[in-house]
Amino acid sequence: MLGQIKGLHHVTSLARDARENNDFFTNKLGLRRVKKTVNFDAPDVYHLYYADEFGTPGSVMTYFPFPNAARGRAGTGEVGVTAFSVPRGTLAYWEQRLADQGVAGLKRSDLFGEQRLAFEGPDGDGFALVEVDDDDRAAWTNGGVGADEAIRGFHSVSMRLQDGGATAELLKFMNYEEIDKSGSVRRFAVKGEGNGADVIDVETLPVLSHARQGAGSVHHVAFAVENRERQLEVRKALLETGYQVTPVIDRDYFWAIYFRTPGGVLFEVATNEPGFDRDEDTAHLGEALRLPRQHEHLRPYLESHLQPIEG
Repeated sequence: MLGQIKGLHHVTSLARDARENNDFFTNKLGLRRVKKTVNFDAPDVYHLYYADEFGTPGSVMTYFPFPNAARGRAGTGEVGVTAFSVPRGTLAYWEQRLADQGVAGLKRSDLFGEQRLAFEGPDGDGFALVEVDDDDRAAWTNGGVGADEAIRGFHSVSMRLQDGGATAELLKFMNYEEIDKSGSVRRFAVKGEGNGADVIDVETLPVLSHARQGAGSVHHVAFAVENRERQLEVRKALLETGYQVTPVIDRDYFWAIYFRTPGGVLFEVATNEPGFDRDEDTAHLGEALRLPRQHEHLRPYLESHLQPIEG
């Protein structure tokens, strides 16, 4: 049992237009852009991070905006919905706000007794806002949404799988327990004290075709551990269980390991350290283009090549 895992760390997705992506998360959802950097493996592509004031693990939505990327096709073997936590009684506010800004796919529903508002991102991304009581995580309030309504961080991710059995067993190994079931959806939550982003839903859809990754698709979902020592413990346990796990990779703002789940979703385990203020003052997070050391020599080219982003 991997008690080191305390919930979600971040979710990383694909997009086709950096400016549109930035506008959606900072202006429509009111999140803070906490880092403007580039893809380690494709430095001519941004890596944009949106979160609360500090980029607290459990609040961080990140994107690789590949210019003019083809839209993904929804299906199994992927995260279908990324859900954010908002205070109880605020869905009417959010429904009006998002409708006024032309956000598509607005739909109210109830799942496991929680009121939720589904909506789509610019590339058809699946999102939801979920009303939660007593989520005391601090919200970013300089993005045009007041403290009484603002997003607190992640609530959950929902995976669509043709067969959820093996992934359910993996989640139990990763310190999750099954707490509820509704139709084809099983809900898992972190055992003990999590970081607030504690829920994973697994929807089993045996006749649905496999997803095709593209703009609007989730690339991977990352789980949080406190530090590198805890991460190495997790890596050792996963390897001993038979998973093919990458070596530890330095991602500047956290260390990461990756492995593919039985259902096809790519999982990452990321450290809470060192954080997004390692190379920028907290007051100015996400303003300047930050580059990994190995790509710093490309700065003149990248600054002239990458699409300008306001804010």
